[in-house]
This record gives sequence, C-alpha cells and structure tokens, in this order.
Amino acid sequence: MAVTKSSSSTTHFFQHKTGSDAATGRWTPNTDIYVTENGLVIKAELAGMKSDSLEITVEGQRLRINGIRPDCCRAPHCSFLVMEISYGPFETILDLPAGYDLSQAKAVYVNGFLRVDVPPAQKPQTKTTKVPISEGV
Repeated sequence: MAVTKSSSSTTHFFQHKTGSDAATGRWTPNTDIYVTENGLVIKAELAGMKSDSLEITVEGQRLRINGIRPDCCRAPHCSFLVMEISYGPFETILDLPAGYDLSQAKAVYVNGFLRVDVPPAQKPQTKTTKVPISEGV
C-alpha cells in the first residue's frame, strides 16, 4: 500500500516532516496512518487547537488537513531558551491508496488529536467535499 504525505513544498513517502518550513511559514503536524478491519485511520497531533480552527477537504484520493494553531500562551516580550512547538498556519496533504471511500470519512477531535476514519470504498470518488469535525468527549 502506498501512501504519499506532502506539505506545500515537499512530498514524502511514509516519512514525517516536523517543525516548520521557513520558506512558507507553514508547519506539518505529526501524523499516523494505519489500517484496521473497518478501514483506514489517519491520526494527527494538533494540541492547543479548537475544532473550528481545522479544515479537512477531500478530492479524489487526496485528504487535505489545514488550519492555524494560535500562539496565545506566552508573555509578549519573552526570550526563548528552547522553542519546539510550531504555531501559525499548517497543512498536510495525504494521497491515500485506492480502495477507501473518502466521501464517507468521519472526523473527531479529542484531547489534541484529530482522528479521521475512512471506510473501504464501494466505488471510486472524484468530487471535492469537506469532512465535518465533531467535538469529542
């Protein structure tokens, strides 16, 4: 099974890009992709965000997750000793293998993790759609 993960500037095959891209100012969240008996699961680490700051779109077999993580927790004139948390706009684009119905994807955001469940496909999909995100418990 081939899964392609790309940011706005680079394409990756089963690799994770962390941190931020200085050229675009965007960062890419850590993402897990795995298969269960119920289909495909995409899990993205997005701590410190609200579900209304996230957007998921689908076009064919491509899943795009983007949003903005605000930097609202630090003092205005601080001096960092270590800064590993990325803030601002982010985007991750996943080209998923055939055999999954992205038009039937369900997403939930719980405790800083976005989980997208994608069932097996019944027929190929080609239109662009948005995936709703619900608040978890």
